[in-house]
Amino acid sequence: MQQIVLAVHGSVDPGSAPVLARLAARVQALASVPVTVAHLDHRSPSLADALRERPGALVVPVLLGDGYHRTVDIPAVARRFGSTVTRGLSGEPAVALALRDRLRAAERAAGGPADAVVVPGAGSSRPGGEDGTLRAVEQLARHLAVPVTAAYCSAGSPTPAEAVARLRADGFRRVALAAHLLAPGRFTRALAGVPGAWAVTEPLADHPLLAAAVAARCADAPDTGRRRPADPQPAPHDTEARGAHADPPPAPPTAPHDTEDTARGRHPGPPPALLCWGA
Repeated sequence: MQQIVLAVHGSVDPGSAPVLARLAARVQALASVPVTVAHLDHRSPSLADALRERPGALVVPVLLGDGYHRTVDIPAVARRFGSTVTRGLSGEPAVALALRDRLRAAERAAGGPADAVVVPGAGSSRPGGEDGTLRAVEQLARHLAVPVTAAYCSAGSPTPAEAVARLRADGFRRVALAAHLLAPGRFTRALAGVPGAWAVTEPLADHPLLAAAVAARCADAPDTGRRRPADPQPAPHDTEARGAHADPPPAPPTAPHDTEDTARGRHPGPPPALLCWGA
């Protein structure tokens, strides 16, 4: 029976391990095969160490962007051990739905709905590496009735602080940060200190919709004897604190592109568009 290895970025933040362990446990329950978390930086086991003990295991890049790690590092390591690599989570519609859930929870904690939303991604200097964040912005904007714009924690522009300042200068007062990030780390800590932010969401990795998306990546990989997981039930619509957030019919799935990477120099890219559902 082929095992699954979740390739994650890794963080020295002690809060990251429990979040990723919850993700792994949910994926294992859905896929009915052993699941291991492997790290690209900072923690053990490394991806190479995990595959050395599980040659031929299926590798799922649990990354929100198609930056350097997704396109170069992970495939290079996987080839050494005869492992298949699935698509990452860039452009995955479930990511936007999880962002919406996290946003609503943060709004309740803050005392009311946001009147504008910034989606901060990790950022990438690699061409196309920021596409995952841009797709998340587009998809999330379809579910909200307020402006939604992108920002980058590294290697891109604007920064979260710059994006919040611009929106406040335009007259918005309840600007929320919907973190396009998977686990606690230096980027999430930085977001907590952004001046003028009305609310900041929790990272995404342990949201049930992310586990379902990862399990679907495994089921869609070449047949290796794994049992296909049952289709997950859609998350119930949250009827509390909708405020200005009206939910239109879900958009059709789109092809993925993603954004999680280390900072390797600034990549300006085009300025992010300010989006508003229904505009």
